[in-house]
Amino acid sequence: MYSTVNTEMVDHVLIITLNRPERLNAFNEKMCQELIDIFDMADENDDVRAIILTGAGKAYCSGMDLEKGVETFMDHTPLVEYRDAGGVLSLRIFDMKKPIIAAINGSAIGIGITMTLPMDIRIASSDAEMSFDFAKRGITMEACSGWFLPRLVGMGKATEWVFTGGMISAQEAHESRLVNEIVEPDQLMITALKIATDIAVNTSSISVTLSRQLMWTMLGAYHPVESHKIESKMIHWTGKQADAQEGIGAFLENRKAKFTMKSSTDMPPFYPWGVE
Repeated sequence: MYSTVNTEMVDHVLIITLNRPERLNAFNEKMCQELIDIFDMADENDDVRAIILTGAGKAYCSGMDLEKGVETFMDHTPLVEYRDAGGVLSLRIFDMKKPIIAAINGSAIGIGITMTLPMDIRIASSDAEMSFDFAKRGITMEACSGWFLPRLVGMGKATEWVFTGGMISAQEAHESRLVNEIVEPDQLMITALKIATDIAVNTSSISVTLSRQLMWTMLGAYHPVESHKIESKMIHWTGKQADAQEGIGAFLENRKAKFTMKSSTDMPPFYPWGVE
């Protein structure tokens, strides 16, 4: 069905593999379109409870495909209408109802690393390396990374990485909080799948979706009271729903909860919130 990516379902976890290994999984317009299509599908498919994104072969994603050479970034769309493809993808990921784990198996360069910034958890192979190499190519940041990167690693580290365009080891990325964990290459998908499966089989879909959107949107809040307002709505509403009754009942009866609410159809009337 797709020419640049593969998909596989494992225990309610959707595994997406960037699949252009002959081009080191370089990003192009087709890949962007296919990823957005998959994310749209995943949000409406209640069998999908979590998502893992990784790369085929030795690279995660080597960045924008430069096959067109100097023509690569010469887009003729009027300036007022142009939106970079990476940004369109990042905004789609930001709006996701499902949690996304990046399993960074190798080089993640340019859009290869910026596409992971709106994802929720990043796990890196010890062989992985990253680079925000825009200044070395005479271009600038994209994929909403000017918003995400300083929030994840702080302004000092973000400016160092972007201004120099240097390579970042998995160890440095971990120390700077860009990635959650470093594992050996043969443990990467095992680790990612373990986390994703834990989410998929043990939690309420509604709870995860609302909590995901709360934390991302509150990164730009001017005061904690903004989070308090949304949290109050969420706890007031969820406390009356079937999943709360089931979760509490399962705890009291010392059994595994069986949550039934669906993020595709059972979201509260005040969702979504934030910037229109």
